[in-house]
Amino acid sequence: MEARPVLDAEYILPLKWSTDDGLDELCGYLAVLAAQLPVLVVDGSDVEHFASHTRAFPPTVRHCRPKHPECRNGKVDGVLTGLDLTQAANLVIADDDVRFTPAGLSRILELLEGADVVRPQNHFPLPLPWHAKWDTGRTLLNRAFGSDYPGTMAVRAGTLRRAGGYSGGVLFENLELLRTVRAAGGVEVRADDLFVARLPCSTRHFLRQRVRQAYDGLAQPVRFAAELALLPVLAWCLRRPVRLLPFGAAAVAAAEYGRRRDGGTQVFGPTAALWAPAWVAERAVCVWLAAARRLCGGIPYSGTRLKTAAHSVRQLRRGMAK
Repeated sequence: MEARPVLDAEYILPLKWSTDDGLDELCGYLAVLAAQLPVLVVDGSDVEHFASHTRAFPPTVRHCRPKHPECRNGKVDGVLTGLDLTQAANLVIADDDVRFTPAGLSRILELLEGADVVRPQNHFPLPLPWHAKWDTGRTLLNRAFGSDYPGTMAVRAGTLRRAGGYSGGVLFENLELLRTVRAAGGVEVRADDLFVARLPCSTRHFLRQRVRQAYDGLAQPVRFAAELALLPVLAWCLRRPVRLLPFGAAAVAAAEYGRRRDGGTQVFGPTAALWAPAWVAERAVCVWLAAARRLCGGIPYSGTRLKTAAHSVRQLRRGMAK
């Protein structure tokens, strides 16, 4: 589909790379994006990689350093820097592995006309490595019981400015952004039928993220308590392994419901739900490791520790009222 110019919006890509694997592919993607709307890459990479990015990025892409050293979360630093520098009314914030189509980009901005923040649905394009199939089980369960948390959102710049930005000292920065917008009186749209591709990470990165992702659950106490209960339930089932069958079947059934919701069968394959029990078993263990991390002062993140997963809407409203 031919790209159509989109007015009054800018694409903000926070970046921090220690290797340039995939740089050519990213540059090709940015060149297509820049034909549709302005693109700003806020790059926290080291000096050598920053220089290589400056040489490689298309001339139509703005490239700068992050400017909020008080932010311990690098992505928030990138977003707030973009907010400082942009003159656009609307922002599309995206991780470096997100891949919009021109049609998807146009639609998320159309939805933003009636909202302050829009949350689409990420999916992994085919062919999927094993760990992307595993993680899709998590995505489908999130869809079954609510909505998934993608690596991209569209937000009104004015709403985010009125809120005073959002905290750079939390781990679950996407949830913090959503809650900050809601705390400021903004409207969130969950576009569960807007599917935006996300490139699978490396197997090594996937394995490093297991406990960190579980730690995000601390921002949702009811969910976190339910996940803590999984390990005792699984231990009880293992005393008579036949009990695992209904437990696994329930996980698959819930994931299949998530797959079928809001047109999910367009992007999630017919066997995707079968990976849900594996993810549930992983989370049953990792959530306890995350709880231990919390008791020990937080989760390691880019040379520091982050204790807070995300603030509640009530906490954020209290802060705004001061």
